[in-house]
Amino acid sequence: MKAREEIRALANKEIAQHSLRFFKTDKGEYGRGDLFLGVRAPQIRSIAKEHIDISITDMKTLICSKYHEERFLGLIIIVNKYAKSKDRKDRNKLYEIYVSSFKHINNWNLVDVTCPHIIGKHLMDKNRKILYKWARSEDLWTRRIAMISTFWFIRRNDLEDTFKIADKLLHDEHDLIHKAVGWMLREAGKRDLKREETFLKKHYKTMPRTMLRYAIEKFPETKRQKYLKGTI
Repeated sequence: MKAREEIRALANKEIAQHSLRFFKTDKGEYGRGDLFLGVRAPQIRSIAKEHIDISITDMKTLICSKYHEERFLGLIIIVNKYAKSKDRKDRNKLYEIYVSSFKHINNWNLVDVTCPHIIGKHLMDKNRKILYKWARSEDLWTRRIAMISTFWFIRRNDLEDTFKIADKLLHDEHDLIHKAVGWMLREAGKRDLKREETFLKKHYKTMPRTMLRYAIEKFPETKRQKYLKGTI
């Protein structure tokens, strides 16, 4: 496969070693066991652009790869294919392939740069109940997908599901969910600050500290300190 040959030709051991640490691959960490070639994201995006017409079979092969960068490549290709397609059946198929690949979408970068453009975009004019099912998943990455997918809605001033799913994940135990929820609350607040603050005033004293810090990151310092000190 030409795309695989190109990405492997760019492998760099030094970058790969850094990625092992950056993406927390040690025993007991969220990225445990992942393998890296050592290829930068811009290089991967360039290869994806060149190979947008790759076969579905080859795309699936990349998504199922043991190498993180090859999975990233396959996922960027599926995003590009979805964006390019004007055919409803093709988009449905790409959405289904993405959903069936959840077990391979197993780190925060793989989730964050793809799910809004597939899940969020696909569900924009459809029933979104599946997001609430995913928010209850035992799998960390599926829960993160449920939250981050709403970024597509946020960018179109559709905030309802963001706040509802944030509420469902409010007391999740994992730090990466705390960050995801806080981030989406912050983004929603850029569109409707009053609504974000209504949510925060109800929950800020009991929500995880990291979640709160992410949510209020852009607040004026005086107000931010009041939230942190519990004096709002």
